This record gives sequence, structure tokens and C-alpha cells, in this order.
Amino acid sequence: MSEKTKVTLTVSGCETELPVLDATLGHNVVDIRSLTKSTGLFAFDPGFMSTASCESKITYIDGDEGLLYYRGYPIEQLAEKSDYLEVCYLLIYGELPTPKQKAEFECTVRHHTMVHEQLTWFFRGFRRDAHPMAMMVGVVGALSAFYQDSLDITNPEHRKIAIYRLISKIPTIAAMCYRYSNGLPFNYPRNNLSYSENFMHMMFATPCEDYKPNPVLARALDRIFILHADHEQNASTSTVRLAGSSGANPFACISAGIACLWGASHGGANEAVLLMLDEIGDVSHVAEYMEGVKQRKYRLMGFGHRVYRNMDPRASIMRQTCYEVLKELNLEDNPKFKLAMELEKIALKDPFFVERKLYPNVDFYSGIVLSALGIPTSMFTVIFALARSVGWISHWHEMIGDPSLKIGRPRQLYTGAPRRDFVPPEQR
Repeated sequence: MSEKTKVTLTVSGCETELPVLDATLGHNVVDIRSLTKSTGLFAFDPGFMSTASCESKITYIDGDEGLLYYRGYPIEQLAEKSDYLEVCYLLIYGELPTPKQKAEFECTVRHHTMVHEQLTWFFRGFRRDAHPMAMMVGVVGALSAFYQDSLDITNPEHRKIAIYRLISKIPTIAAMCYRYSNGLPFNYPRNNLSYSENFMHMMFATPCEDYKPNPVLARALDRIFILHADHEQNASTSTVRLAGSSGANPFACISAGIACLWGASHGGANEAVLLMLDEIGDVSHVAEYMEGVKQRKYRLMGFGHRVYRNMDPRASIMRQTCYEVLKELNLEDNPKFKLAMELEKIALKDPFFVERKLYPNVDFYSGIVLSALGIPTSMFTVIFALARSVGWISHWHEMIGDPSLKIGRPRQLYTGAPRRDFVPPEQR
């Protein structure tokens, strides 16, 4: 950031100058760090909708134009030409790897996918009907009890080891959550499979026969991971940063991010799409449902986006992937998927939805794809957490390396009672 100009704030007749800092892309920011000292005032911005909480070089979003860049690279190019582990390297280190760097990175991740055997005992403490996200929060946080040799966040080598461990082991833990919920034995990871293939193996293989991941489905899953890898300063990423600012270990910080993602307003959108499809029930009810949406009787899940005021740039990629998966699995005539495609058709043509820019977003298509892959809706947010873990790790890593790091301490507008004296019980 560089200082561009200044804005002048007048308070009680006194003027205070605040510098404006340049952004590479997007909005410049007013630096208000001296505001309280010079004026005695705090800024008030519930939800931080107009406040830049940090400086970052990782991800850029332009919601009006429908742009999403990882380290400057458009998401469309990465989803088409790259793979998830290469994107992981890019997000963490800031540049695409050379062939040698990519091979070394993949090899390291592949050979650290196993978890400590005693960690598997943790699952016995959970009820079989526990939500997989509840298990994810607990088990990922518990990694710090097993890998105590990488908890010194001031040590660059410790941070590097923790980063590799998290990227490697979170898919293993995610698959274990699914297997435990379904009374199935845990599958050990396979070093000869790609990241996405290995996850599918740990999810769906049985000890009774060999499991061969379908390359079309593995590629679809890999794209889902890429498209959800990071999304700037969203609630869960901000949670990871806030937790990390206190000096908490990286495993605890990522667990905090998972807990935040679990919130229905954050990570549950693709699950809500499937619930909506179940509510509609049959393709013959779609027209009636869409009319109900227009009359505000029903909510249209998976359409429109809080950040993107135009088309979600991830949606077109996920749409293509969705059709590839349905074709590969011969599900094009499946009643639920036909219902979803009819919803899409109306939303893309009906003036009511077009004028309001209620286009299908990435969650609409990813929910359909995950369902087609045989992943239950209770696992959707777990898949989201798996994919987003590298984004959280990248932001944590960037923040810890920032020499200007301070512990997060938001201010408040106090509107409670003024000072008053304690009244003894008999006088109340």
C-alpha cells in the first residue's frame, strides 16, 4: 500500500487529516489508525461492511464485475488449467510452482496424509449421529495435542510443517467423520493416488474389493476444492485471523474457522439447495414454486450472491462440471436433477430473475454435484471446510509474517446503563 492523498475530518471545529492508501485493485482505503488519538472517536461499522481489517496479497474479489482472482490469477483459468494442490502452493507462497517445486510439494503432502493412530480413538467419544462438522471442529483442534513439535509460530520451519500437516491430514479427518457416522471402518490413505482421488478412496472404498476412482468424478471434486479454496475476508477467514492474532497455534485457529463456517449463514448454502429441491419434490411443481418465490412465499436457494452483484464467476465452471458429472453417471433423467435443471432454466430466462440478477451461484451446482457423487448433505459443509482450509492457512501464514501484526481488538458503541452505585438487596 502507498499513501495517495488525504481526507479531512472536521470534529468540533478541529480538522484532522487521514491518509488514503492505494490498493492494487479495488477500493482504496482511509487509514483511520490515528482517528481515536486525534479525535477521541471510534469508527462504527457493524459487520465491517466498509472496513478493511487487514492488508492482504492473497485474493481479490470484485462483486460488481463478477471477478475472483487468486494471487492475480482469474479463477476460471485456475479451475480449467490447474489442480487443487497447485492452487494450494500458489495461495501459500504467492507464485505458481515450477515443475520441480510442484512435484516436491505434492510428494510431501501425499506422504503426510496419515494421522496419529491414537487420534482415531477420539471418534469413539462421539455419538454415531453427531454432525460431521462437530467432529471436525473437535478433531482438527486436537491435532495440536499430537503434533507438538510444530506449535512455535515464531519459527518459520514450525509454521511450514504445520501448513503441510493441515493440508495433508484434513481430508483424512473429513473422510473419517463420514465413515464413523455411517458405521464404516476407516480407510488408510493411499500414496499412489492424487489428492482428490485419495479423498474419494478414503470416503467410499471398502476392504472387500479394490476401489478405482472415476477420473471424471475426481476432476469434478478437484474443481470444487479449487473454487472454494479462498474467498477473501469472509467470516471464517476473519475468524482464523482474529484467533491467530492472539498467538494461538495453527491447529486451533483452523478449528475456529471450521466452527465459524458451520454457521447456517456461511457454509450451509449448498446443503440448503438440496433441501429446497426436496421441498419442491417434483419437476411439475417448479413453476408453482417459482411463482411463490416472486410473491415472497418461498426462498430461492442457490441463486444470487451477497458479494457478487452479477454472475458468480465460479458458477459457469461449476455448471459445466455439473453437466459432465450427470452425464458420466447417467443421471440426466434423475427426477431430482431434472428438477434442478428446470429451476436453472426458468431463472436464466424469466425477466423477474434476470432483472434482479438472481443467477445460479456456485452453491447451486456444487450441491447437485456433491449429491451425485454420493456425498450426503450432512457432509457438504465438511467438504467446504476441507477446500477452504488452504485459504485459512494462507491468511494465517501471511498474517503471522506481518511485522505490524497486533492482536485483534474491535471497539464498540456502548449504549448500556451509565455509571450507577450498587444497591443492597433490602433497598431494591
